Amino acid sequence: MAARSVIVFEDFFPAMVEKLGAEGFMKELCNGFRLLMDEEKGMITFESLKRNLALLGLQDMSDEELVCMLREGDLNGDGALDEMEFCTLMFRLSPALMKSSRTLLAEALVNEM
Repeated sequence: MAARSVIVFEDFFPAMVEKLGAEGFMKELCNGFRLLMDEEKGMITFESLKRNLALLGLQDMSDEELVCMLREGDLNGDGALDEMEFCTLMFRLSPALMKSSRTLLAEALVNEM
């Protein structure tokens, strides 16, 4: 029986927020989105995600796993992730960020004013 690799998600986001602040963290999420997106479409597509897997250390993911990843974050059903869907997915994948999201929102709003 062939061994299957397992993807382990370690939640580094809370440490990033602590170091960068809410605004800096959101800028980094946006940078991550731009790194993975299809420049012509302005969205993360199956093709752009597959092309950039090595940047994430996920080059061994199957096409089926990629489709599942996109479906998880695709809130409007268009088969791709826009920037808001990507950021929402990143927050959903971080239980600690979900708990502290109100504080982060308040900090971002204060910095905006």
